[in-house]
Amino acid sequence: MPWPAARQGERFHAMATPSPPFSAGPLARGLIRASDRASLATALVEGGWPYASLVVVACDHAGAPLLMLSDMAEHAKNLAAARGRCALLFDGTRGFDNPLAGPRVTVLGRFAPCADAAMLARFIARHPDADTYAGFGDFHLYRMAVERAHLVSGFGMIRWIERAALLFDTAEAAALAEGEAGIVAHMNDEHRDAVQLYARLLLGLGGGPWRLTGVDPEGADLRAGGAVARLPFDQPVSNPEEARNALVRLVKKARAARRRDR
Repeated sequence: MPWPAARQGERFHAMATPSPPFSAGPLARGLIRASDRASLATALVEGGWPYASLVVVACDHAGAPLLMLSDMAEHAKNLAAARGRCALLFDGTRGFDNPLAGPRVTVLGRFAPCADAAMLARFIARHPDADTYAGFGDFHLYRMAVERAHLVSGFGMIRWIERAALLFDTAEAAALAEGEAGIVAHMNDEHRDAVQLYARLLLGLGGGPWRLTGVDPEGADLRAGGAVARLPFDQPVSNPEEARNALVRLVKKARAARRRDR
């Protein structure tokens, strides 16, 4: 079955003037990177009824979603029967007085088992509780082969996004992926104060203590208990040295903000 075609001028309501231009791919990818959960849409094996379920998610350095599923779960059975074909809805509308004015993106693709140890480590860092069941025989990590996505970022701001525009090109960032675990461990062990400054002064978050859980070309992921946050870099990085420089710039920015507030 072909993917649904994008419609020119697609709108929730008729608009008197065109909506302003926006970068749909980076906006949608940022929403995926910032999310720790999503709604998974599959079709039931028996009857073909639509079936929506809540899943916890991570993503690889390009932004492709990662799931860990049990073979016994209904959605895992549905995926197996459909050769992985599904959709994931990422909801970024929290905090909006009118949820329909907020951003959300539906990603279409196929999930397949992923045996990459680095991707498993990324998922567990994002979701520490997963470490308790990651070794069970019926649990497996899956990575999505993205086909395309549909972004709604408020009234009139609606786009279909092809795979190449949605995913970040990581061809030059292999060194960063290899060094990620070391960067995260170093920041959490040696620069815990800096991580708290990121959360409190740059992102306006309370609670804590905050920890880094991942670093990718476009930013870093943080977690404190059940809360997650996204710290974007001012420009993409491709290796550990560039990531270090970006983190140093951000801590300097946070300290400058603290001085202004005194």
